[in-house]
Amino acid sequence: MIGKLKGLIDSYGEDFVILDVGGVGYQVHCSSRTLQHLPSPGEAAVLSIETYVREDQIKLFGFRTDQEREWFRLLQTVQGVGAKVALAVLGTLQPSDLANAIALRDKAAVSRTPGVGPKVAERIVTELKDKAPAFANVDPAVVHLAGAVDDHRAPRPVADAISALVNLGYGQPQAAAAIASASRSAGEGAETAQLIRLGLKELAK
Repeated sequence: MIGKLKGLIDSYGEDFVILDVGGVGYQVHCSSRTLQHLPSPGEAAVLSIETYVREDQIKLFGFRTDQEREWFRLLQTVQGVGAKVALAVLGTLQPSDLANAIALRDKAAVSRTPGVGPKVAERIVTELKDKAPAFANVDPAVVHLAGAVDDHRAPRPVADAISALVNLGYGQPQAAAAIASASRSAGEGAETAQLIRLGLKELAK
């Protein structure tokens, strides 16, 4: 199995690059984001590789980092997500943003991917929710609160305060982060109105 390729960029296709490694040209399929970050033809490049072997073909997928390759694998554990959709998601969201979106149950961010509808986005954030926090760079308290709201386990004042901020035009992740901070400041038993007021102050910082 090929795990990494280092060579010179030979040429580009619509969704692939030809990488010349010692005179052998490897066709490597990449996300649009990866293709944009690769150098010009004739310059050196290194790609982490995922090798797919089928009865009728061998296909190589290339990534700028091992973490991006790991997300490519993780995404395909979700029902209805194949290699093409996984590459499209990684072309829309870089790994850290994808991890944050899943950790915060931000289905809207995932569904911005061309070809990914609300149902597939829902499955991605639901089925990978236990894996994403390890890669996310958001406050664990916010991740916990986002999960509680999504599962209808959050205290009523907290859920109502987040809903109010969302209705004011803030995104769900922003609202959850602001109210998580407000809850810490106000302590347990805070009323909805107080949480909203503190949450708006957080958002105004």
